[in-house]
Amino acid sequence: MRNFGTKVLSLGLTLGLGLGFTAVTVDSAKAWEPKKPVEFVVMAGKGGGADKAVRFIQNIITKNKLASKPFTPVNKPGGSGAEALVHVKDAKDPDHTLMFTLNSFYTTPMLQPKIKVDFSKFTPVGRMAEDTFLLWVNKDSGIKNVDQFVKAAKAAGNKWIMAGTGKNSEDNILTDFLNKAYGLNMKYVPYKGGGRVAKELAGNNANSTVNNPSEQLGFYQAGKTVPIGAFTAKRLPLFKDAPTFKELGKDFVYLMQRSVVGAPGMSKDASEYYQGLFKKIFDSAEWQGYFKKNSLQGEFLTGDALMAYWKRENAVQMGMLKTMGVLK
Repeated sequence: MRNFGTKVLSLGLTLGLGLGFTAVTVDSAKAWEPKKPVEFVVMAGKGGGADKAVRFIQNIITKNKLASKPFTPVNKPGGSGAEALVHVKDAKDPDHTLMFTLNSFYTTPMLQPKIKVDFSKFTPVGRMAEDTFLLWVNKDSGIKNVDQFVKAAKAAGNKWIMAGTGKNSEDNILTDFLNKAYGLNMKYVPYKGGGRVAKELAGNNANSTVNNPSEQLGFYQAGKTVPIGAFTAKRLPLFKDAPTFKELGKDFVYLMQRSVVGAPGMSKDASEYYQGLFKKIFDSAEWQGYFKKNSLQGEFLTGDALMAYWKRENAVQMGMLKTMGVLK
């Protein structure tokens, strides 16, 4: 029996070689990995919360040698993220194209239907966080709370400048909320990137902003800007003196998704690779430290759970834009 088995095995190998089955090798059984540098598209300009997060993630990957190929950040802020959405939707190499998203992932396709982007066609890789927003003023203004802010903004009318990132963006939605909630007439002025917005406030070229913590943190620590209200359910530990708008009688909470998205058409093997990679990054001491330092919130989501989250948030954002009057 032993000799017979050996002969059968030998015959099988011979037939396999003869029929061209040599492609089934040890190498082909390996899990998928990038074959070239991965393009990591950012839906916003340099210096903003999304850009900072992507470059921090890039450093984690490089430092810990988590990938055999580099991840290259590419900023595409045009058209409130439309440039990025179209670029990734039409990616020539879906397996090597990722995008880091904001809430404009939902709102821009609604407001710009001509770009023909459907968020549900993208590949859900991983939600890395939900970012927070605060209302900021320059310290030189002397404003220490929302009541003083409202009084000053009312007196200034449309001469009060609220700097933000993009038209009908997250910052625009929050400005609209403040205008309606407090009877203000602030002028919203859009810039490319939260970093630029933060600089405008620090340089007294704007009266207020609704920056994320990571965007204003340096100026706050330097004593140039002050947070006076938080658009969160609870006070942020880093800014304990800034009450939530819920505390102030306005039951309004607004968070920004920070998710990694794969291009439509990404292969199953590639999506599984990226999902595993970004779960490792999320769990790393480096990301958890960044998470805490920048007052980020939320657990890691991927796959079906992330897609379900996108669908819920898409409905929420649509409702807000309808309330603003920019969608019918």
